[in-house]
Amino acid sequence: MNRLLSRFAASALVAGSLLATVAAKAEDTIKIGILHSLSGTMAISETTLKDTMLFLIDEQNKKGGVLGKKLEAVVVDPASNWPLFAEKARELITKNKVVATFGCWTSVSRKSVLPVFEELNSVLFYPVQYEGEESSKNIFYTGAAPNQQAIPAVDYLMENEKVQRWVLAGTDYVYPRTTNKILEAYLKAKGVKPEDIMINYTPFGHSDWQTIVADVKKFGSAGKKTAVVSTINGDANVPFYKELGNQGIKATDIPVVAFSVGEEELAGIDTKPLVGHLAAWNYFQSVDVPENKAFIGKWQAYTKNAKRTTNDPMEAHVIGFNMWVKAVEKAGTTDATPVIDAMVGVSVPNLTGGLSTMMPNHHITKPVLIGEIKADGQFNTVWQTPGTVVANEWSPYLEGSKDLIADWRAPLSCGNFNVKTGKCGGKG
Repeated sequence: MNRLLSRFAASALVAGSLLATVAAKAEDTIKIGILHSLSGTMAISETTLKDTMLFLIDEQNKKGGVLGKKLEAVVVDPASNWPLFAEKARELITKNKVVATFGCWTSVSRKSVLPVFEELNSVLFYPVQYEGEESSKNIFYTGAAPNQQAIPAVDYLMENEKVQRWVLAGTDYVYPRTTNKILEAYLKAKGVKPEDIMINYTPFGHSDWQTIVADVKKFGSAGKKTAVVSTINGDANVPFYKELGNQGIKATDIPVVAFSVGEEELAGIDTKPLVGHLAAWNYFQSVDVPENKAFIGKWQAYTKNAKRTTNDPMEAHVIGFNMWVKAVEKAGTTDATPVIDAMVGVSVPNLTGGLSTMMPNHHITKPVLIGEIKADGQFNTVWQTPGTVVANEWSPYLEGSKDLIADWRAPLSCGNFNVKTGKCGGKG
């Protein structure tokens, strides 16, 4: 009997030792979530962001990882399905035990996952321009707010192209609708009459642009300089730009400035009819500085493709990832709360030759660039801010928002503090 008990105890000890070894191995890496659509309408834009994160993680592991541990990417595909983003985010945090997630493109996907990151106190880095009107403790917004992209683009068209009539064309979801609400208020504040503003929305993946482009052409024939401000997202951009070419709309007649078309999207389009049309971003691949050249060289070597493009949301992931690494090293842990606190004030090099800093509103400082489309699918920068711009997370042009600020430092620690009422929690 004693021999049987001894054998049982020895077996239990071995089993326990094996479990401990497995657990130790599981803790040997730091897991990073990658939450980007690899299929569906947004795959044209998001797939390259997944590749960017794999590249950044590989580069960091070559440097020894973080806090002495290697990083491990956990990739999921929410498939351009907005509710699925929330499910996949929860899976990454609870099942895969990721310590930070880099992902989303559309605002509807970000809004889908926001409650999950807040509930589970995890961190999301969001790399795409958006409509503002938000500041979450658990989200770091590394893309542009409207005053870092949309407002400067309109100013450029007004001042340099003498535009008087405006077509606000967007995909039908929260980012275009809210951005256009801000732009409409801004244009009216600048003296533009309501009849000189045309607003149009189309579904995701919209492909039949003939009638809409004809309407734009007609709207632009009233004797006033007209421009299109485009918040069209995803693969709908391909037939939209193709139809502009089909109907002979040149940049000299009706310039289009896009907020969601970069080098990656242009790679799949015949750009010759689009030469001279514009995009407003905070980075272009064509920026001629040593930091950018070095990044492009490493990226193309990693992808084994000398023609692989870079773009603005990629740069946002570069900045966000390097900020996360710096904050983790500063905090001495990957735990969310100390990392969130350590993020504010962190500065890292951007790819345009300057520094980007994480502000107390969880948005970063960014330069603003306006670029013309070239025949080779690259952009020629025609205008840029002299330095970086601090993001307005709440629009000064919207009632209910203009009195709000975000500051996640103690003692305020609030994303929607009303400076008139002196209360956190907001609008009104």
